Amino acid sequence: MTQSSLPIQTVLQIRDECLCLATQRAARKLARRFDRLFAPLGLTNGQFSMLMALSGPWTPRLGELAEFLAMDATTMTAAAKTLEKRGLLTLIADEKDARARRPVLTDAGRTIIAQAVPLWKAEHGVLAREVTTTDAAQLAQILWQLG
Repeated sequence: MTQSSLPIQTVLQIRDECLCLATQRAARKLARRFDRLFAPLGLTNGQFSMLMALSGPWTPRLGELAEFLAMDATTMTAAAKTLEKRGLLTLIADEKDARARRPVLTDAGRTIIAQAVPLWKAEHGVLAREVTTTDAAQLAQILWQLG
């Protein structure tokens, strides 16, 4: 067994104070929680977020959607193709630039989101009791501004 070349105080400080590590751990726990929630619908938390972003009047290009969801373009394209194969969205050519594509929800996509939203609301209510809404909103704002 090898020993760390770092002083134990440094290891403990990073474990206990690193905002990046804490954020990653929290994000993974939340992601797993919502993945379990949406599993009966065959959705992941990321797919839910993408479909929700497309549920309103906004019809972004894939690149704009990727930026909004803080995803890279390659991951966005793969995610959109997966949802397209499932019939939950369709990719249409942009009117001004045929090279760009805009994801649009299908009827099946709207149906699955309608089924997912009540699950999200109930789980979010549980989370709101665990973490105050003010704390969550402030944390989200702080983290987004760091970007």
